[in-house]
This record gives sequence, structure tokens and C-alpha cells, in this order.
Amino acid sequence: MHLHADSKLPSQRLNLLRYGIVAVAVLLLVGFWQLQVVRSDYYADLAERNHIRTLPLMAPRGIIQDREGRTLVDHVPTFSVILIREHVGEIRDALPAIARGLNLELAELESRLEEFATAPPYQPIVLKDEATLADIAFIEAHRTDLSELELLLMYKRRYPPNGFGAHLFGYVGETTAKEIAARGYRLGDVVGKMGVERHYNQILMGENGQRRVIVDSRGKEVEKLDQKKPAPGRPLRLTLDYDLQLAAEQAMQDRQGAVVALDPRSGDILAFLSRPGFDPNLFAGRIPPEQWRALTEDPAKPLLNRVTQAQLAPGSVFKVVVATAALEEGLFDRPFAVRCPGWANHYGRTFRCWRPEGHGVVGFHQALVDSCDVFFYQVGRQLGIERIARYARQFGLGGLTGIDLPGEEAGLIPSPEWKQRVQKQPWFDGETISVAIGQGPIMVTPLQLAYAIGGIASGGVFARPRLILEPGSQPVLRRVSLKPETLSRLTDALWGVVNENGTGALARLPEIDVAGKTGTAQLVSYDTLKRLGGRRVRTLTENAWFVGLAPRRNPEIVVAVLLEHGEHGAAAAPVAREVIKAYYDKKNRGPAPQFARGLSLAERGQ
Repeated sequence: MHLHADSKLPSQRLNLLRYGIVAVAVLLLVGFWQLQVVRSDYYADLAERNHIRTLPLMAPRGIIQDREGRTLVDHVPTFSVILIREHVGEIRDALPAIARGLNLELAELESRLEEFATAPPYQPIVLKDEATLADIAFIEAHRTDLSELELLLMYKRRYPPNGFGAHLFGYVGETTAKEIAARGYRLGDVVGKMGVERHYNQILMGENGQRRVIVDSRGKEVEKLDQKKPAPGRPLRLTLDYDLQLAAEQAMQDRQGAVVALDPRSGDILAFLSRPGFDPNLFAGRIPPEQWRALTEDPAKPLLNRVTQAQLAPGSVFKVVVATAALEEGLFDRPFAVRCPGWANHYGRTFRCWRPEGHGVVGFHQALVDSCDVFFYQVGRQLGIERIARYARQFGLGGLTGIDLPGEEAGLIPSPEWKQRVQKQPWFDGETISVAIGQGPIMVTPLQLAYAIGGIASGGVFARPRLILEPGSQPVLRRVSLKPETLSRLTDALWGVVNENGTGALARLPEIDVAGKTGTAQLVSYDTLKRLGGRRVRTLTENAWFVGLAPRRNPEIVVAVLLEHGEHGAAAAPVAREVIKAYYDKKNRGPAPQFARGLSLAERGQ
């Protein structure tokens, strides 16, 4: 029996071995079947991806030109060092060497990888913009061991130097998470952030292409498969006139404020300037954090577009609105004169005139020429705040002009209803006296003043401000009924402001029919200034305004100038004069030639 049992043992072991071999074979067959049949597409795709590389072809943004086709904003080709996101895991250990080779901080490099963690697999991660010759040499020297890195042709935005037209053009930058969610951009897209660049981004941006290539194990391209060409952004021709913009920039120098010139017949913006400015070229790459902080924390607010966003009291320029309302309401149909001794008493308060010795007895024409406050106190009292507010709003104040720029502010035209709603207080009659001369709780932007005065002087025809010159496009007009005698009396008085030794005499130009109105807006009361004992504190010094137009009948150009802390409206008049002079100089000599050799303004360095 023992011998028989021992003889069975090898047989059992042999059977177990056979069963094991069969089981392993079955498992191998199942695995092979799964590999070849069930997941064949997956592994084929995986193998293909190891040899096929998809690279983007970047679309250049459209150029920006002035009204005569002169290029103001363009782009220059540069190379960026990129990493295809699918290879991120493969180069983690090499990051310190890459950082050294590209002269980057390791933390900055890691931050870029983290930022693109959720990007699509084949979207490139830009490790460094504007690669230097040393960077390019580093990439080429490490084609074998760092084949995941590529050089990508990019287009860097180029703006005119010295901040020329900065607030109008705006600037570009990479998309934020908020923009991606709201507008459907992709991570890493370069889009407009401000000004025309932002408002017309869809036109300027273009559409990127791509090319697919076969690369070997070292990442070297061995064959091109296919290519989709990029579609460049479309060019944008502005209504802006380079020559008038240059005149405004030179006349303003480094003073703080704004200049805007427009054609009241069409709404075309001819010049657009905000000071202090900034250099949009700083944003064309990645602006360093310290420079960004310097811009955003500067108390002078260089990023504020003062043309459309500075909301300030208009001072005596608002007398044009009050005068128009009075003429329309028939206040001056009969002789209307006021004696100005330098002050007036209304509702138990003393209101002073800007001229301490007074203007004597003045009627409408001379009161506007000399900007007599006492006269307009009386006019404002007779009109009342409701009528003043109604006319102001009809003329476009207290609302958006509709200019094709982001971020325009509406200003404020006060009324009893507004004060009750916002401040929970009743309107006091004395407040009407202040509003009548453009003081108190009233705010306008420089663009609003140019729009309002231009529309009034054009007989009640208000053309919506616009920045794009499109062939065949018609201006958007809004009409307010004004009596012919209102227009003639008003524009004659505005002409007198400049040409009859009025407050705007510094805007006078020989042989040019210039009219206009000055404004000086107090920032503190007379009592406060008295307590200062005659000391001038710049931040408390009055803002200076001037709105000029030419000619006085059917004007072709209106220029609004704001000088923050400029003391007197007369100080702003010469700036408007230079812009109007540039307009007529150009009109008399004909269209300006193109820039020499076809160079853009940025290339010329002007």
C-alpha cells in the first residue's frame, strides 16, 4: 500500500503543473485579447502620441491705425520657450536645471506649471516670454535630454513710446480665471484688458492655428503631418488723428488732467489724452509685480482714464447749460440785468463772485463773457433745480455718452428726488445757487462736456462719440429742439469769451473763429481757504476747465480740457488752442503723408 501511494504522488504533481500552465496560458490569451481587441484603440492612440506632437501657430493681433491709415499699434515677432503639458511629469526632476538655463527663479517656473494644471493636455505652457539668444542656445543644446521643450513663434504687442494714446489704446495681457469663465477664452490667451484693445478684442484677436509633426525619440521633428494656418486679427482704423493727438500731448506736457477733441457733426474722436499716463508696453509681456504695484498704488492714479472716468464738478462751463435753459425758457426775452458787487445774498447765505470787486451791472452777453457768478446765481434761482436738471440731462450730462470704450462713468446731475433717495434729505434752495455755477453735488466727465457743448453749439444735434472709422457708417444722432435765437445769442457770447477779452482770451487764434467757455471748480469752500491764510495747498487748488470750439457757427471741432489743480480755467485755454490750431493747420495743408518708409509710430520712436 505504501508503494502504491508513493506512485500516485508524481502523477498528481504533474496534473497540477499542467493545470497551472493552462491557467497561465488562459490569462495571457485574455490579456492579449484585451490588449489587441478591447483596448487596441487606446494603446494605438497612446503609441501615436509618443511620436506625434501638436504645436500651436499663434495669430498676430490686428494693427491699430489712425484715421489716415497711419499705424499706431502693431506687433513684433518673438520666441517663447514652451512645454507641452503632457510632458510635465517627465521633467519635474529637471526643473532646477531648466530654471538655471533660462535664467528664471525655480519658484516662478513651478508657479507657471501649477497655473496651467487644468489646461487641456496639448495646450502649451509658456515657461518664458521673449527668449534671448542664450535661451535659444540652451534649448538647442539640450534637444536630446530636454526634448519636451520647444520654441514657439509669438507676437508681442508694440505701442508708441512715452505712453502716447495709452488710455485710448489700452493694453493686453493673459486671460484670468474670471475671463475664461465669463467669455470662453482659453488659459494663456492674450486678450485686451483696457481701452480699444478690450472693447474690440474679438476683432483684433484673430484665431490661432496648429501644426502636427512626427518627432523621434529625441524630440526632433522628422515629418510634418498637417497644418491649420492661423487667421490674423483684423486691422482697426480709429477716428483718432495722429497730428491732433500729438498736439494735445505736447500742449499738456506732464500736467495732470485730460484732453478730448471730437467732431460734433459725426461724433468722431480726434484726440484723446489722460494724464498721468503709463507705458502699455509694460503689459505686452508679463509686468513685474513691483511695477504693477507702483501703478495701482500711485495716488495720482495713472491707470484712471480721466476722459471718461474722472467725475468732477464742471465749474463755470456749466453756465453754458444754465444759459441755454434760460434762453429757451424766455428769461432773457425782456431786458435782464444784474448788479454784481462781488457777492450776493440768497436764502440767508452770502455767495461770492470769483471777482472780489464785482462786475458792475451786467446782462446775459457780458455775464457769460466775464463768467459773472452773481448773474448766474440769480438765473439759477429763477429757473429752479428741476428745470436746470432737466436741460442738463437733455444735453447728455448725468448719463453715458455711449462711446465705444469700457468703463465710462455717468457723472451726476443732482435733483430733489436724487437727494431724497440717496441722502434721505430734502433739497435746500441754496444748493440750487451753487449748482447754477457748476459747483456743489454735480459731476461730469471731460467727454460729457465736449459732447454737451458740441451738441448745444450745433443747434441741438448730439452725435454719439465714436472711435472706429467704418466706410459708409452713419453717425448716431440725437436731436433736442432749440430756438434759432438761442443758438445765435449763445454762440455769440461764447465767441466773446475768447475774443472780447473774456476769461478764455488765451484760446484766441488769429483768423480762426474760436469760441469757448472757461470753468474753475472749487474743491473747498471760501471759508476753508480763508483759514489757510493764503497758503496754496496743491490738492485743494481748484480744477481748471476749458471747452473750446471752432467755428462758432456749425462747429467742426470741440475740445474739452481738464487741468486738475490748475487754479483757473484760463490756464486750460492754451491747451485747447493748440489742438484747434493743429486742426486748422492740417485742414489748410491737406492730408498728412504716411510715416516714412511705412514705419509704424512705435518703430519711429515718436
